Amino acid sequence: MSKKIAIPTDGEIVNGHFGRTQAFTIFEIENGQVLNQELIDTQGFEHQHAGIAQLLKSKGAETIICGGIGSGAIQGLESAGLEVLRGAGGPIRDVAQSFAKGTFKGTDAVCDHEHHQH
Repeated sequence: MSKKIAIPTDGEIVNGHFGRTQAFTIFEIENGQVLNQELIDTQGFEHQHAGIAQLLKSKGAETIICGGIGSGAIQGLESAGLEVLRGAGGPIRDVAQSFAKGTFKGTDAVCDHEHHQH
């Protein structure tokens, strides 16, 4: 049975700030393998957790794997029925492969400060 995961994307790496993400890559995982990937544009949804959650769910995502994320975003995504794993970094394909193999190790880190655009 396949599962879809979504990773906030900045080029080919995990976007370290979930709330500013303008794209997600959705990976289809099955039998320990990454089968397919699709880039989803979320520009305009920055800091709109409910909108992002619904968009990702409409694409079949069940789990979000991210780097930095605030508690409000975590609660919003989880209340929409999405699993949130944090602490990811580096190339998105590597993160997806580690999840597929069952070796992804997340953290309990929560971003608890304000970010300001400069």
